[in-house]
Order: sequence, then C-alpha cells, then structure tokens
Amino acid sequence: MSDVTRIVVVDDERMVRTALRAILGAEPDLEVVGEATGGAEAVAVVRELRPDVVLMDVRMPDVDGIRATETILRTVDPAPRIVVVTTFENDSYVYEALRAGAAGFLLKRCGAGELVDAVRLVARSDSLLFPEAVRALAAAHGGPGAEAPWARRLTSREADVLRLMARGLTNPEIAGRLGVGTATVKTHVAGVLAKQGTRDRTQAVIAAYEAGFVRPG
Repeated sequence: MSDVTRIVVVDDERMVRTALRAILGAEPDLEVVGEATGGAEAVAVVRELRPDVVLMDVRMPDVDGIRATETILRTVDPAPRIVVVTTFENDSYVYEALRAGAAGFLLKRCGAGELVDAVRLVARSDSLLFPEAVRALAAAHGGPGAEAPWARRLTSREADVLRLMARGLTNPEIAGRLGVGTATVKTHVAGVLAKQGTRDRTQAVIAAYEAGFVRPG
C-alpha cells in the first residue's frame, strides 16, 4: 500500500457521494479514486481501480452491499478493506455484511473527523473498526451458540490473542500486553484465522462471539 490510501465510494445518493468525496479529498493522505451508484457497478469499479478501501452503502436498489462485498472479496486480489456505511447500526444488513467480510461500519450521521479517522484505521490490516459496536451486533444477531470445533484446536496463546482481538487491540498492543514481539502476534493471528476459516479480524471476532468463546461484557 502506498502512502496515500486510495478509496472508492459506493452509494446510490449523489449527495452522500459528493459529501464523502469532499471530506476525504481534503486529506493529503486520502484520495477518492472512483465512485459507484450500486453494488454491480461497485464490483466493476473496484476490479478496475483496485482501491485500498471501499466505503459501501449497505442498502442499494440493484445489488445490495452484502452481495457486492462478497463478490469483491471473492474475486479481487488483493482485496480492499470494505467499510459498510449505514443509517442504523443495529441493521441486520450490517451484521450480514460484517459476516461476509466487511472490516467494519460507519453511521451516515458520523462527523467528518470520525470518518477520516475510521478510513485511516481500517486501512491498517491489524485494526478492527468500532469493536464495541461489532460486539453488540454479534450479541444481538449471532449467539452465543454451541462451542465451535475450532475453539478446541486453538493453542492457549492463540486463545489469548483472540480474546484481545475481540477487545479491539492492535497487534502492537497485543504484543505489549502479552510480552511478545509483534511478529509473534501476527503468527498467532494467522493461526486463529486458519483454524476458524475466517478472512480477517472482524470475521474472527464475530465467530468468537457466535461460538460463545468470548461474551459481551
């Protein structure tokens, strides 16, 4: 990834796209390289432009943000980090988009500073966007359910790392908490994802809550 984070904005409302472009384009390290008005167009634009981050409206008239997220993550390599943009944080569409592989979500009423900070945060592969909200969604929509087979295959250190991931800690923060190197944490994170069969940290944390491996509060 270059020093400038390249972004595609996907929303069926022109006013929303214009506002997002204006806010993000004012930052020297952020660049909006493309727009799309629906999910099908989003897939085509992302395949062509290969952005680092996609801001994805979840409810659109042709192909919704969930299906577009699934298609992009399945067919684009390297895959961008996708952030769902929504009106209601407890929307079941948001939860399904996170399960599909979105890295996090933003509310359309968020302030300009929060938007900019969120895009910078999600561009880091070791970051979980709004862990408290992800925990709440998992609790409301996902479980907890029966213990998953993957939970029994985790090493004790991988289990520690997953619990700290669920609290929203980054790799350097986890390393400091456990007294190990960042490279070691990355190895443990990779082990967690492999044993769960998940794509990234957000999916890993959702799976952990759904399995009852970690619990809200």
